[in-house]
Amino acid sequence: MTAYSAGKEVLSYCGKCKLPLGHTIVSMKDTHTIGKVKCNTCQAMHMYKDPATKSKKVKSSTTTRTRKKKSISVNDLWTEEMGKVTGKSVKYTIRETFEVGDILDHKSFGPGIVQNLVDDKIEVLFQHEIKLLVHGK
Repeated sequence: MTAYSAGKEVLSYCGKCKLPLGHTIVSMKDTHTIGKVKCNTCQAMHMYKDPATKSKKVKSSTTTRTRKKKSISVNDLWTEEMGKVTGKSVKYTIRETFEVGDILDHKSFGPGIVQNLVDDKIEVLFQHEIKLLVHGK
């Protein structure tokens, strides 16, 4: 049996290179267990990974399929949300402060509904896209 010690070379799986490659032992956990190694190819230092136990996982063809969530287009979502809201739209300016559910009218994107507040910005659902706009400045 080969005795391992710091400074000797050993074969280890390198996560950076994604290959089992030659590594230099940097530290030992105990007299029989390798701790850290340094890849001789990319110079990355990591814990020792035995290449014999490192194998690619193959998905079984008998696994159950997960159902995909039914995706809805931004236009359909906008139409649905515009049907729910009541009230007047407010012309969008950076200085105006908005709350979730407010309707605004943007000069480039048209009418939109505030969906979420993110720090000093608002997430607005417009007919063709969702935009992050600054407000309250």
